[in-house]
Amino acid sequence: MAIRAVLWDVDDTIFDYAGADRAGMRGHLTVEGLLDGYDSVDQALDRWKELTELHWRRFEREGGDFQDQRRDRVRDFLGAPDLSAAGADDWFDRYVVHYEAAWELFPDALPVLDELADDYRQAVLSNSSIHAQDPKLRALGVRDRFETVLCAAELGVAKPAPEAFHAACTALGLAPEEIAYVGDQPDIDARGATEAGLLGVWLDRADTGGRPELQRITDLRQLPALLGGHTRFGAPSTFG
Repeated sequence: MAIRAVLWDVDDTIFDYAGADRAGMRGHLTVEGLLDGYDSVDQALDRWKELTELHWRRFEREGGDFQDQRRDRVRDFLGAPDLSAAGADDWFDRYVVHYEAAWELFPDALPVLDELADDYRQAVLSNSSIHAQDPKLRALGVRDRFETVLCAAELGVAKPAPEAFHAACTALGLAPEEIAYVGDQPDIDARGATEAGLLGVWLDRADTGGRPELQRITDLRQLPALLGGHTRFGAPSTFG
């Protein structure tokens, strides 16, 4: 069955989240005077990244309130377990000013979104919140490329659970085998999509390789050719 739609991950797929997060946190920590407790800026940034991943995985696993996981991340980073919700929110809001100033699409994102627009419907499935992703996509000027934006916080289920992918299929009114999912995580995105019956595509920007069972690209500009000539059900990628 032909692919009729492309379902996208956002962070570190079309949007350079890691770059913006590091640049934003570097600016924030400098202004807040919080770098003295670390041997280097990179050490502080690595700690923030570690806590971001830790608390997000807990949120995916256990559910709960999206804001609460963010507040707990701030408390752990500051070593302030008794920091109030308002205090954690204020600290994070000050960080967001620096983070948003560093927002950028990857250079290959917009050309490929536009190239695919005539032949494929497009939508987003993100392990985030609509309150985070919708304003971001609008600020980046690409929200109108997507029919719908679905996020784990509102769905109540996160990738790689098949239910997350199937919710997107239902929203598009298409069967799983008619949809390709593109994301930067080999297991959460590509393997999860494949196991849910979609065409899972791993965007391996770092060209790490090592997953021959997955459809893999290293640049989004390789995606149109893959969609035009793909084989289903785990065939090796033609891009190495």
